[in-house]
Amino acid sequence: MSPLLVLIGLISAPSAALPGSAGAIHVDPRPVAAGKFDPASRARHGELQPFTGFRARRPEKRYSVTVPIGKPKPAVALPRIEGPADARLPLVVIDAGHGGHDPGAVSPHDGSREKDITLALARAIRKDLLASGRVRVALTRADDRFLVLEERYGIARRLKADLFISVHADAAENQDASGASIYTLAEVASDREAARLAARENKANIINGVDLGAHSGDVSAILLDLTQRETMNLASDFARLLQREASDEVEFRTTAHRFASFIVLKAPDTPSVLFETGFVSNKDDVAFLVSPAGQKKIARGVREAVQVHFARQIAER
Repeated sequence: MSPLLVLIGLISAPSAALPGSAGAIHVDPRPVAAGKFDPASRARHGELQPFTGFRARRPEKRYSVTVPIGKPKPAVALPRIEGPADARLPLVVIDAGHGGHDPGAVSPHDGSREKDITLALARAIRKDLLASGRVRVALTRADDRFLVLEERYGIARRLKADLFISVHADAAENQDASGASIYTLAEVASDREAARLAARENKANIINGVDLGAHSGDVSAILLDLTQRETMNLASDFARLLQREASDEVEFRTTAHRFASFIVLKAPDTPSVLFETGFVSNKDDVAFLVSPAGQKKIARGVREAVQVHFARQIAER
């Protein structure tokens, strides 16, 4: 005998809007509708164990089905803000790309993993920024853990950060490709390589075909918001500044500032950049990225850019 299939489609329905008692949906199964499955909606699949969490009753000549729903996933814990205890100072959130089960790009030369490189760089940048005494700093992750892309920029938004820097390391089939680059958000990629990189980084949420971030279509629509436009302009200004201030310490690509639709950069109210610090596929680049001396140079370049960025904002007030 085939098992009973109950498919409940919830399209953009907040839990507060669900009928019935908290944590459950009550359904009258008598009206039966046949329809085509809509892949745009999200369906939660699972098997109901016999007589477990499933009740059918017929009160007052009406049938009903009660299906318990699990509690929503709690928001990721906010990291500690470090630096001077002065809330007036700018807050910079540093995001070490990848982590946990997601190693990111892996070097064919020494096996170095992007997730380890980015964490070491994030820590070095934090140390240099804190030494300046002019900003407060928070890391999205301070250890080897996985965060979906929305959680990363969500941390910056919840902390009301003034700047968000996501640190990464690139890889290419051509092992001669080298140099750092800085990406900012745009609806259309600046070139095919930028589009390729955005597609790769945006897949960080997808494990075994399941989108762990489950970002909705309104994320792209948010680009039309005027606040987002101003934020994008500030991010582009910082990207150009970062290239200028860090050029003495870091080798950049010929076209260093690029644009693409990176999910991690889509905070509407936090200027955000993705800093590709080099290529793990390039022997010289990866040696620079894993060396303490190279990490210090990158950190100094970021520090100089951050200080000039906020000094400009103060001067323009």
